Amino acid sequence: MTTVVIPVYDHVTQLDFTAPHQFLTMIPDIEVVVASIGAKPVISHGLSFDRLADLDKIDRCDVICVPGGLGCIDAIEDKRFLDAVRRLAGTAAYVTSVCSGSMILGAAGLLKGKRAASHWAWLDLLPSFGASPEKARVVRDGNVITGGGVTAGADFALTLISELRGEDAAQCVQLALEYAPAPPFDAGDADTAPTHVRYAVIDQMSKLMGDTRRRVESFGKQVA
Repeated sequence: MTTVVIPVYDHVTQLDFTAPHQFLTMIPDIEVVVASIGAKPVISHGLSFDRLADLDKIDRCDVICVPGGLGCIDAIEDKRFLDAVRRLAGTAAYVTSVCSGSMILGAAGLLKGKRAASHWAWLDLLPSFGASPEKARVVRDGNVITGGGVTAGADFALTLISELRGEDAAQCVQLALEYAPAPPFDAGDADTAPTHVRYAVIDQMSKLMGDTRRRVESFGKQVA
C-alpha cells in the first residue's frame, strides 16, 4: 500500500486536491489521506470538508501532495502546519504540490535549487524560496514533482500514477475518467488568452492576492 497525504487548510482551492484525490483513489493499493491540523473541517469556496485525518498524528507517508489556494500564505505563516509538512516530507519518497502549493513547499525549505511549477500568477514568487520557476503543466526535479495551475492537478496525478504504478495504470485511470480535455476556448494560458481577458483576470487576481507578494518576500528572507 502506498500512502499519499494531502494536507489541507482553510481557503485551499478544492480542485487542487479533489482532482488528484479522484485520480489516485482509482488505484486500489494507493491510500489517499486528506488531513488538517487537529482534524478540523476546512472551508473552500463555500464548501466544507470534514472527516479529515489529524495532520499532527500522521507519522509518515510515501507521497506528500500540497494543494494551493488563496489560503496558502496563511498556511505558510502557520508554524504548526508548516512544521507538519516539513516533517512528513522528510519521510516521503516523493514531495509534490499542485498550483500555489509549491509556495508552501518552498516556505518549508523543500525547493531550494529545484525547478518547480505553480499557477502562472504565483510563478514569479518561487525565487523567493530559492526555487527556479518553470512554466509547465508538470515539472519534475528529482523526487520533487510540482503541478501548474489548478487543472494541472489531473496531469500531475497521472504523472504520479505512472511513476508509482507504470504508464498502463495511468492510462487506464485516464480512460476510466474519460480525461480527454478539449476546452471550448484557447484562454487557459496567460500567453494565449485574449489580451482583454488576460488583463481582466490579472486585475481580479491582484485584488484577491492583496499583500501576498510582500508576505512571501518577507517569509522568503527567513527561508534563505
